[in-house]
Amino acid sequence: MSEFAKPRGLGRGLSALLGEPVKTNTPAAPAWTNPSQTPTTANVVELPKAPGAAAGEGGAKQIPIDLVQRNPQQPRKHFGEDELGELAASIRAHGVLQPILVRPIAGGKFEIVAGERRWRAAQRAGLHSIPAVVRDLNEVEVLEIAIVENVQRTDLNPIEEAQGFHALIERFGRTQEEIAEAVGKSRPHIANMLRLLKLPEDLQDMVRDGRLSAGHARAILTAPDPRALALRVIKDGLNVREIERLAQQAKDEKHGPRVSHGEAKSADTRALEQSLSNALGLDVSISEKGGAGDVKIAFKTLEQLDDVIRRLRSGH
Repeated sequence: MSEFAKPRGLGRGLSALLGEPVKTNTPAAPAWTNPSQTPTTANVVELPKAPGAAAGEGGAKQIPIDLVQRNPQQPRKHFGEDELGELAASIRAHGVLQPILVRPIAGGKFEIVAGERRWRAAQRAGLHSIPAVVRDLNEVEVLEIAIVENVQRTDLNPIEEAQGFHALIERFGRTQEEIAEAVGKSRPHIANMLRLLKLPEDLQDMVRDGRLSAGHARAILTAPDPRALALRVIKDGLNVREIERLAQQAKDEKHGPRVSHGEAKSADTRALEQSLSNALGLDVSISEKGGAGDVKIAFKTLEQLDDVIRRLRSGH
């Protein structure tokens, strides 16, 4: 498969690659831990083949942990000390219950595709080897799988997720629709996450550490002074709807209110338009008079329209 080939339905999850969970107890130190010996791929031990694995594919293997290295392009950059400590304690007691996914690289070593947190915790637990499924994967497959795993487990903060999507677009020519299919999300979700990268770096840091939610951040983006509004969110604990209203009021004060059919829209109506636009990733216009009116959603492709229809039918 070329780097620009169609996605392979990775949004279904990693079960097709990893098979069923494999319980492996904490192993005794293998012979190569002797300082006079050097680990080689000969120390890779085949584990029982996972049920349902494709013909010709091996199951999980026990790989010396020193032969495994992290992927520098892994979208997840931050690992909490508390969660790593808890997982290491669990591994000491029960072993690694789910193999990691790796690909072979030069020098007889392996690069992690999915499961870096388990690898880090296994090191802390003092394991000398770790169960792993080995697959030959290209760069775009590696990045897609890493994003899928982290998104499915909600391990990425919103900025890391957005940077992963951006890398798929910039480095591998993926479209938003292709990414949405690969990770099992809607195209508006992809578009909204990518918008977060327009924030100044210090505001992105606030999203990374949880002081601002992704919803707050998208609402703040529309304000003339996003930084001032962000500080107000943190100080006053404002919700997303309140921020959307304040952002619209600030825009009206700076540029004057937008008009529809000759009449100015209220700040509440404009805030509601922005809220719906944020949710759908499309331009939304609301016309209201005397308690009645209409909502217009602008789309550029039939795929965008289909996505709106699916979301309305599913209630999402």
